[in-house]
Amino acid sequence: MRHKLAHRTLNKSTSHRKAMFANMAASLIEHEQIVTTLPKAKEMAPIMDKLVTLAKKGDLAARRQALSKVRNEDAVRKLFDVFGDRYKDRNGGYTRVLKAGFRHGDNAPVAVLEMVDRDETAKGAADKARHEAELEAGE
Repeated sequence: MRHKLAHRTLNKSTSHRKAMFANMAASLIEHEQIVTTLPKAKEMAPIMDKLVTLAKKGDLAARRQALSKVRNEDAVRKLFDVFGDRYKDRNGGYTRVLKAGFRHGDNAPVAVLEMVDRDETAKGAADKARHEAELEAGE
């Protein structure tokens, strides 16, 4: 019998899975688009949708709940400030999973997990800013 077996375990322990999803959520909030394997993307989509729903609430209790899941203060700040306003009129469906072929090394199915109505300039913006700062410091 398959009672209470609702989600994929992804061959990871519970603590590893929670930490992985917290890191993936922080990356998705920061870049608004990530590339990962298809099963991870399919498991991550409802988690991210629930976080955006918390951001739409916007109160202190919701912020603390999101912080307990994501564990990254900057990501939670962006989640509540940017995503809460962006999706205030949208009733669910905040993420999109696009199949992207197969990974070269192990032939694993790869997918792109992105936010609907995402900011195109957010992807890699922090890395570009850090690179510019290093160039300025080097001169």
